[in-house]
Amino acid sequence: MSPAIFAFEDDHAPAQRLADELQAPLHPVHLHRFPDGEALLTVAGGHDTALLYRGLDRPDDKVLPLRLAADALRRTGVKRLVLVAPYLPYLRQDKVFQPGQPLSRDVLGAVVGPGFDRIVTVEPHLHRTHDLRPVFGCPVTALSVAPLFAHAINGCGATLVVGPDAESEPWAAAVAQARGGDHAVFKKRRFGDADVALRLPDGLDVAGRKIVLVDDICSSGATLITATRELHARGAATIDVLVTHALFSPQTASTLRQAGVRRIVSTDSCRHPTNGIQLAGLLASALREEIAP
Repeated sequence: MSPAIFAFEDDHAPAQRLADELQAPLHPVHLHRFPDGEALLTVAGGHDTALLYRGLDRPDDKVLPLRLAADALRRTGVKRLVLVAPYLPYLRQDKVFQPGQPLSRDVLGAVVGPGFDRIVTVEPHLHRTHDLRPVFGCPVTALSVAPLFAHAINGCGATLVVGPDAESEPWAAAVAQARGGDHAVFKKRRFGDADVALRLPDGLDVAGRKIVLVDDICSSGATLITATRELHARGAATIDVLVTHALFSPQTASTLRQAGVRRIVSTDSCRHPTNGIQLAGLLASALREEIAP
């Protein structure tokens, strides 16, 4: 009863890359939709340990089928079940910002966490949450893409890593440190989802410099668009964008390029046309212990 990886059909490609890294079998999670939209899941049995791979962009369509798949796997005899979710949604709503709103982080944790013995994710979008274990009720391993980003930056010859806001400072610094370069961070004021004001540190001269903007999530793209325009106005030679979780539309990508971005590259945590950095090796490094004999 060797360990195995399970994945939904739309996650087959990244799950197969992970399976190849771990030299483990990959089995499909068969999803059937009834006419009213209800989901019926079917999985193969015969495994004590299972890794369930699921990209959780568009989470409202995926979270309940994910839990149904976890239940199905348990009923086949799986004793240890690990969720491999490179992108975890709903973590930005980590407090009640306005009366009448939910605490979305804790709702997600209560729904997803009880189905699994461990969760492995990549660069979760955390502001005030420093430990996800109390949220999900199981150990959560959060992996950093800093080494992967550093390698990508070396490929484009950038000289300065720039984070779009103060919250990005720790991992912008980690990316810069991994490649032995400098970094800077914008100061940001947010007035709405697509309305932000940014200011570079006093005395920072970017004229003629190659810039890489790094961010964990791009959805509306407002922050990166504003940052790009500011850098372009100050004479940056080139501006490339590296994003961990690409949730943005083709229109946002077009606006970024019109603003002056030369290249946009994302990881394959979420399926997107800009995917250029594969996470399989990074994920495998954290998961080999799960499939060891």
